[in-house]
Amino acid sequence: MSYERVRKQIEQKPTKLARYDKFNKSRERKFGKGVHKCRKCGRTGGLIRKYGLLYCRQCFREEAEKLGFKKYS
Repeated sequence: MSYERVRKQIEQKPTKLARYDKFNKSRERKFGKGVHKCRKCGRTGGLIRKYGLLYCRQCFREEAEKLGFKKYS
C-alpha cells in the first residue's frame, strides 16, 4: 500500500497519524535519481536534463518537435 493511501485511511485518528508520519514518511532527496522527475509523467529513469528539459526519454520523443528539435535519422 502506498503512503498516501494509508495516510488517507487514518486521517481521523491523530495519534496514529502522527506516529505513522514519523516512521513512514519518505525523506526529501538531496542527490541521486530520486531528485529529478519527468515533468510530464513523473518517471525518474532515463531523464534528459540537458538544457533544463527534465523529460524522460519516452516523453521527449513525443514532445521533441514541439520543443524545436528535428529528427535527422
